[in-house]
Amino acid sequence: MTFLYKINKKGATAEGCITASDEAEAKAKLDAKFPKGSGVKVLDMEQVYVATIRNTRMSAFKGRPLAGACQGLPASEALKLVEFSPKKAAQIIKKTILSALANAKNNDSVADAAGLTVKLCVLDESVRMRRYWPTARGSAHPIARRMCHCKVILAAAKKAKKGAK
Repeated sequence: MTFLYKINKKGATAEGCITASDEAEAKAKLDAKFPKGSGVKVLDMEQVYVATIRNTRMSAFKGRPLAGACQGLPASEALKLVEFSPKKAAQIIKKTILSALANAKNNDSVADAAGLTVKLCVLDESVRMRRYWPTARGSAHPIARRMCHCKVILAAAKKAKKGAK
């Protein structure tokens, strides 16, 4: 199982993922990673389902607006959003969301995908393929063919409090 944790250190918050077999083991790993005297306080921890597609032949810059639009949506709505998008990034994000849903179903027997939301959807830079374009007088100009990693984290939807509007 993968757990997403949120920490607070010197007034700044940060997030990260930790893998453990259950919540007690995850808490023990976090205590080992951030000892009591380190000034780090664990604010929140929840079980998540992660899927990653690496080294996709597409610029991360072109896909980030669509990835940002998917973030925070229920998984079914995020799939509808990317299904009708004409961008190349839509296929990659759709494939990653479906993989994360399959991970949730196979690894932890999550029956309904309706209860899962897209906690995080990011497109990060990867390596660049270097190519050269021949130009005048025997010289060449470099061309960088960009690649990216797509990472999706699904989490159970938070239930709204009764007093909240």
